[in-house]
Amino acid sequence: MSYLPSIVLAVAGLILLFVLLIKLRRVLRVLTHTMSMVATNTRKRTGLLRARSAALRVAIAQRRGLEDR
Repeated sequence: MSYLPSIVLAVAGLILLFVLLIKLRRVLRVLTHTMSMVATNTRKRTGLLRARSAALRVAIAQRRGLEDR
């Protein structure tokens, strides 16, 4: 019967490990979702910035063209 406390302790450890893995999985799922949202938002803002800078280059080129005439 001296092995009974060891078995109980091992089972308790496995249950604790299982609970911690479930919580970790939830946290990782939320983290993945947040990272996805941040990446999408960053891509949108980068696209808008590129469009604005392209429009500015076109406007400057048109302005220079008018000054040359």
